[in-house]
Amino acid sequence: MSDMPTPDDLFARPFFFCGIGGSGMQPLAQILKGRGCTVEGSDRSNDQGHTPEKFAALERQGFALHPQDGSGIVSQDQILVASAAVENTVPDARQAKDLDCLRLTRAELNSILFNTSGAGLAIAGTSGKSTVTGMLGWILHAVGRDPTIMNGAVMKNFVSPERPYASAVVGGQSLYVSEVDESDGSIALYRPAVGVLLNVSLDHKSMEELRQLFGDYLSRSRISVINADDPEALALLPHAKEVITFGIEQEKAQIGVVPGTVAEGPVRQAAMVIDRHDGSEHALRLNLPGRHNLSNALAAIAAAAAAGVPVAEAVEALGSFEGLARRFDIVGTSYSAITVIDDFGHNPEKCAATLRTLKAHPGRVIAFFQPHGYGPLRQMGDELAETFANELGSEDVTILCDPVYFGGTVDRSEGSERIVRLIEEAGGKAEYIPDRKSVADRIASIARPGDRIVVMGARDDTLSIFAQELFRTLS
Repeated sequence: MSDMPTPDDLFARPFFFCGIGGSGMQPLAQILKGRGCTVEGSDRSNDQGHTPEKFAALERQGFALHPQDGSGIVSQDQILVASAAVENTVPDARQAKDLDCLRLTRAELNSILFNTSGAGLAIAGTSGKSTVTGMLGWILHAVGRDPTIMNGAVMKNFVSPERPYASAVVGGQSLYVSEVDESDGSIALYRPAVGVLLNVSLDHKSMEELRQLFGDYLSRSRISVINADDPEALALLPHAKEVITFGIEQEKAQIGVVPGTVAEGPVRQAAMVIDRHDGSEHALRLNLPGRHNLSNALAAIAAAAAAGVPVAEAVEALGSFEGLARRFDIVGTSYSAITVIDDFGHNPEKCAATLRTLKAHPGRVIAFFQPHGYGPLRQMGDELAETFANELGSEDVTILCDPVYFGGTVDRSEGSERIVRLIEEAGGKAEYIPDRKSVADRIASIARPGDRIVVMGARDDTLSIFAQELFRTLS
């Protein structure tokens, strides 16, 4: 990025997205297009015929799609946007290099949009980022603040026939709401007006690295919004300048819950939110289950307060928040009372939150988990196994298939078999079934009335299709 043009020059040039259908790429492409930029792209999934409805929607929105063979890169003026994981041997990357095109990662481009807005509102943490981004974006939209929202997940409130994959909202340039990622270290690129920190736990990096990254992030934020219930997040409070804390358990949290007022149900919940700045109380109704989602709601309310939205208005807006696709997304319940849930859980904390929500209500759980890569499985496999063994009971079943593999040079010597072995050694019930077709057959053969079947994993859009097909089979 040494020869980086000014933002005005940058956004006057045509963009080409390698992997335009990706969850982090598509919303950025939509924001740029919404601001008048020329945006084209390619995607290996499109070439292979996966999720055709997604790419048809992009073409209807005016995106020119090319095969991922380098043919879409025709000018040195084009800016290639590609994940840092895209290797130089990929034809688009090779062609861009030959033409000496500027190449930006997704995070580099997003940070430029974020840092050049009037005020950037960042949501960071190991889990809950997409949900809180959606909640905060919806609050700001509902109160007329016209935010631009960059999310890694589809926000149901903003879905329309024209935009079935609404993971971005193109609003004004005064407020830019975005989740920011610590897993690749790119959180260091952002300079937030409001920096939210939800939690700090093991994911892609060591705890020492995470404390450093998140501490620096808070020191760059004008106002920090910190989860007082998370000891690791709270320990970083000395790095912050001005702080608003939130929490369910911590009675000193500035945005909290009146003790004894939480009413949890299998698909929604209610609580009395207290603003300890003035002692006022506000009745929250949330169309999402799980204590982690109540915590997410408090985070969004606190962040909105940091942006000048009265707590009463934020609480009211969340009453109509519909949630995100693939975040405890109930696909359906069959006549025999078997429920299928589609979920993004892929690290220990996310998986634990989903499993706890399921186990808070009666019924056996069949958890199907597709690891999102061989590298992450090595990094957090022990903790994942511990999560499934500890959170599920003796009647419940965990099923793992092989990790997602998109090609490249990753070491594939250690896979899902090891995790299944670790779950069994810790007293859990687990099965390794290499391919998804066999997984579907197995689940259909063991499912019984009252079961909740959760499909978990990331970085693979076809998991949602798998969950829908599984539900049709069981119905």
